[in-house]
Amino acid sequence: MTKTIDYYLTVISPWAYLGAQRLAEIAQKHRAEVRVIPINLGAVFPRTGGLPLPKRAPERQAYRLVELKRWSEHLGIPLILQPSNARVPDLTAACMVIAAGQGGGRPLELAQAFGRAIWEENRNIAEVGTCEAIATETGHHALDLLAKALDPAVRQRYAEQTEAAIARGVFGAPTYVYKDEMFWGQDRLEFLDLALNG
Repeated sequence: MTKTIDYYLTVISPWAYLGAQRLAEIAQKHRAEVRVIPINLGAVFPRTGGLPLPKRAPERQAYRLVELKRWSEHLGIPLILQPSNARVPDLTAACMVIAAGQGGGRPLELAQAFGRAIWEENRNIAEVGTCEAIATETGHHALDLLAKALDPAVRQRYAEQTEAAIARGVFGAPTYVYKDEMFWGQDRLEFLDLALNG
């Protein structure tokens, strides 16, 4: 019986990016399927008690940078702490990830590539050309994927996934769910690994 991990993320999250490779390795180790589910945290936060980064207290914003630096160094993953393109609109990128999942592509790899584009390369994923380039770099047919991402049905799917995530109790990203047990944050991947071990 295939083990399935539901992976809720926003492609602009540095935490999702820091955990992406370990998630892929854990899934491969356990021969688990990863269902990649992009969600809109802008809709999640107001209904679950979260605050977008600019509205958080300065102390919390400062400590976030400390933790990002720590985790980047701990994992050996290069990361620009404050890239200029960190908070750009990500609707097109998120919908391309959804489209990749629907069309037999590699959504986990694509989501990771969008994260790398922001947090290592400071690329602007709000630009259609950048999204096309990243899709091509990950072996996808960029124009087909973009056309699907712009389809209202895929954008509706993004909204539906966000609503379903809230109904399931998801309040932040990345969140991993296995057998209805939730693991919030890339620093909980060890516990996900243990759960998959049974």
